[in-house]
Amino acid sequence: MREVMVINKDLIAASSTPIVLAILAEGDSYGYAILRRVRELSGGRMAWTDGMLYPVLHRLERLGHVVARWEVAESGRRRKYYRITPGGRARLAEERRQWEAVDATLRGIWRALCVPLPAGPGHPASQPAAGALLPQGA
Repeated sequence: MREVMVINKDLIAASSTPIVLAILAEGDSYGYAILRRVRELSGGRMAWTDGMLYPVLHRLERLGHVVARWEVAESGRRRKYYRITPGGRARLAEERRQWEAVDATLRGIWRALCVPLPAGPGHPASQPAAGALLPQGA
């Protein structure tokens, strides 16, 4: 059985905006599908709950980074779909620049201080960088 890494809540909160915006940059989506996509993109390392996702979506909507609409699915169930706005794309680009700077800084510090990184399946050192979750050219 694969060991599950517990990611600090502060890191999850800090990364929620660029992750949600990047997923919506792929196309319109609804809550459950966004949760599924986060789990998929993180290789199961990030399993968000709806209680964590919806406040992020509502904040992004208030800020004008996403817009929402209701649709009726084939099952007859109503779903609220979210779409990234041009302002949201600009926010995503800025978030990406900032995360790349943080990532480069941390990698440089660890390299300079010769801090060994344990390797192995499921360890972050053996996984793609967080920036890899964001679409190219965003």
